[in-house]
Amino acid sequence: MDPTFYRSAADAAAAPGEELAYVVAFDRAGQRSDAMTVIDVNAQSNSYGRVVGWTDVPGLGDELHHFGWNACSSALRHEGHDMAGLARRYLLVPGLRSSNIYVLDTGPDPRQPKLVKTIDATELSEKAGYSRPHTLHCGPDGVFLTCLGGAKGDDDGPGGIALLDHDSFDVLRAWETDRGPQHLHYDAWWHLNQNVLISSEWGSPSMIENGVVPELLLGQKYGHHLHFWDLAKGQHQQSVDLGAQHQMVLEVRPSHDPDATWGFVGVVISTEDLSASVWRWHRDNGEWQVEKVITIPAEPADPDLLPPALKPFAAVPPLVTDIDLSVDDRFLYVSCWGTGELKQFDVTDPAHPRQTGSVRLGGIIERAAHPARPDMPLSGGPQMVEVSRDGRRVYFTNSLYGSWDDQFYPDGVGAWMTKLDVDPTGGLTIDQDFFPHEDDFRGLRVHQIRLQGGDASSDSYCYH
Repeated sequence: MDPTFYRSAADAAAAPGEELAYVVAFDRAGQRSDAMTVIDVNAQSNSYGRVVGWTDVPGLGDELHHFGWNACSSALRHEGHDMAGLARRYLLVPGLRSSNIYVLDTGPDPRQPKLVKTIDATELSEKAGYSRPHTLHCGPDGVFLTCLGGAKGDDDGPGGIALLDHDSFDVLRAWETDRGPQHLHYDAWWHLNQNVLISSEWGSPSMIENGVVPELLLGQKYGHHLHFWDLAKGQHQQSVDLGAQHQMVLEVRPSHDPDATWGFVGVVISTEDLSASVWRWHRDNGEWQVEKVITIPAEPADPDLLPPALKPFAAVPPLVTDIDLSVDDRFLYVSCWGTGELKQFDVTDPAHPRQTGSVRLGGIIERAAHPARPDMPLSGGPQMVEVSRDGRRVYFTNSLYGSWDDQFYPDGVGAWMTKLDVDPTGGLTIDQDFFPHEDDFRGLRVHQIRLQGGDASSDSYCYH
């Protein structure tokens, strides 16, 4: 059995820490190949904080975005499957714009992932009826791949989930057997022991291709529902509307407790006041309820300093575009990409989060510098955030999505990654020795991070 298949969250936290981080990098212009980069995150290493591996993918214009493992701890819920040789070895890396999926083998040399297979857009479209793959999670019996678009060429959806074999990587089928009212899609994850999948909504490809469309946003046309499903049957069971003003319901982060029935989801923006929010779902008498537990207000700003899209509002929206829940369910991290802030909340009582830490880097107005380079104003802001299994380290990168980068940081977003050290009682400190940036990434922008051996947003656990 792969030693990185952990029976419980406590086992995951107690296992040896990560020594490498995998970070996707993309060329916004589509003139150069996107790449998987490998970062040394072993603080005792001579190459700590540096890029130590690089694998180009063959296509152009993929916009590598979210990616994940072929198998992880949820494989321990296999029923009747031969697990011989199954391991957390391959990274499946989708191109959000191309709909191609690259399979990278980290087995022979974890620092030099090797491209071993490409699943092209045609296979995804013909076998599952989807396009524009966004997020994937390794599940008990395969890989669940969320997709924003319908069959190839249908940029209006419906989006949904494709199921892939996690040995052969073949596209098997669409996961849903009855989608009910669900049309828009974004993320999905589950409560394994409860047989429940939760999915969220962003927009169809035509709605997101060129950034936030003001008419669609103010018309409240982006996603504002959470959906609850029968995980085994692929059947839609319940939708909860968060309110049409709460636009773009993105990352779902269930509790890591296998018997829990609660989790958090982030909302990018309210059309009422430009605030962002975090909501908690929970089950009450067999019905799913969703309630807002965190509100982050917009910050007033001089219109002359704002990009065109924000000038009329004289304010910077937080733009919460990622959240991450530590493996012990103690801390929730919230990325405010617009204001350049990463917030830490103690969620020991998940119904009443309490802010315990904050760091500012970048931001539309502030452009806060990293302490390693106080002379260099930073563009972009905390975006994709990842937490180590033991909860002591937090990593994040600064690029969100090519068209959003250009819209909110029109003078350029650059490329940088940083690491924070976590005080076990709450609080965050920037690691001054960890700051790969700009030329380290060869002119590409960086997005999602995966940590060697698993991390807070890749694994779901089956046992206590």
